[in-house]
Amino acid sequence: MDVLLGIGTRKGLFLARSRDGRKTWDVSPPQFPVADVKALAIDTRSETPRVLAGVLNSHFGPTMVVSDDLGQTWSEPDDAPLAFPDGTDAALQGVWQIKPATAAEPDVVYAGVEPSALFRSEDGGRSFELVRGLWNHPHRTQWQPGGGGLALHTILPHPQDTRRMAVAMSTGGVYQTTDGGESWRPTNKGVTADFMPGELPEWGQCVHKVALDAADPDTMYLQNHGGVFRSTDAGERWQAIDGGLPPSNFGFPIVAHPRRPGVIYTFPLVADMDRFRFPPDAKCAVYRSEDGGQTWTALNDGLPEVPFWAAVMRDAMCADDADPTGIYFGTRNGEVYTSADEGDRWQLVADKLPDVLCVRAAVIG
Repeated sequence: MDVLLGIGTRKGLFLARSRDGRKTWDVSPPQFPVADVKALAIDTRSETPRVLAGVLNSHFGPTMVVSDDLGQTWSEPDDAPLAFPDGTDAALQGVWQIKPATAAEPDVVYAGVEPSALFRSEDGGRSFELVRGLWNHPHRTQWQPGGGGLALHTILPHPQDTRRMAVAMSTGGVYQTTDGGESWRPTNKGVTADFMPGELPEWGQCVHKVALDAADPDTMYLQNHGGVFRSTDAGERWQAIDGGLPPSNFGFPIVAHPRRPGVIYTFPLVADMDRFRFPPDAKCAVYRSEDGGQTWTALNDGLPEVPFWAAVMRDAMCADDADPTGIYFGTRNGEVYTSADEGDRWQLVADKLPDVLCVRAAVIG
C-alpha cells in the first residue's frame, strides 16, 4: 500500500510517503519554504492523484498551487486562481480549506478563504469563482474574526445530493445550502457561545471544525470553542457529547472515521485564553469515541510522555482511506504522528518541523 501524507507548516509543505503499509516514511525537504500552508487536499477521484495547496507568501500574498506528479512539480495560472471579484471590496488574505467535491462532480473543487467566503472551481482547482449566495448573506457583514482570523475553514459537500452542503467559520457558525449555493441558512441551535449574550444565538458561534458521520450524512460532529456537539438531523439541533472528555472540552480538530459510523477523534486542550491552550495535565492524547460521543477513550500508546506542551490545530488531524484506517496529527512543536490501526498505537513520522498547520493523507497506489 502506497500512502501520501501532506504536512502544511508555517514554513512550507512537506510530503511524506510510505510504500510499506505505513510502517516507514520518507519525508521530503520543504517546498514553498517561506510560506504558510494552512490548507491541503489530495484529490484521488481520477486515475492520477492531484495535490492542491493553499500557499501564503508574506511578500507575494496568497495563492493556490496544483501538482499532478505528487509534488515533483507545481503549477499556478498566470492569473490568480483565487481572487475576489471587482465590487466586493475584499482582498484574499489566505486559503483555509480545500475540498474536492464528490465523485458525481469529478472536476469540482471548493475553497474556503479569509475573509470568510466560499469559492468553487469546475476545472479541478485551477480557477475559482466566488459563491455569491453565501457572500451576499445578510449575516456576513456581522461575522467577526476569531482568534485565528475571519476564515471559512470547513466545507462538507453532501455525499449523495450535490445541491446540499455545509460550511463553518469562526466566528459565524455552521451554514447550509440545499439549492446548490443560491441560498444559505444558519444551523447552530444548541451550540453554545458563552462570549455572546444569551449563549445560544442563532449564529455567531466560534465553531472550530465539523465532520460528517461515515454512514449517515445527517449525523454531524462539531468541535466548538466551548464544547463538542452532535446533530442527528442535519444540523437542525445540536447536543453536547463532551461528558466523557477531560475537564476541558475545548479543542480544534474533529475527525470522523471514513467507514465506521459513530467513530470520531479529537484532541482536547485547556481553554484558558491567557495562560494555556495546552493538553489537560500536559498529557499528549488523542480521544476516540466509538459510540457517537457517548463515551471517550484516551489513546496515547507511543505518544510522548508528560509534560507535553504543544497543541493540535483544526486541520492538523486527519484520516486516510485505507483499511484499517490510518489516523494522523501534527503539533505546533513540529511533530507528526500516525496510527496504522485507527488510533490504538502511534508512531512518529517526522519531528523538528516548523509549526504544523494541516495534514492530509490518502492511498495513492
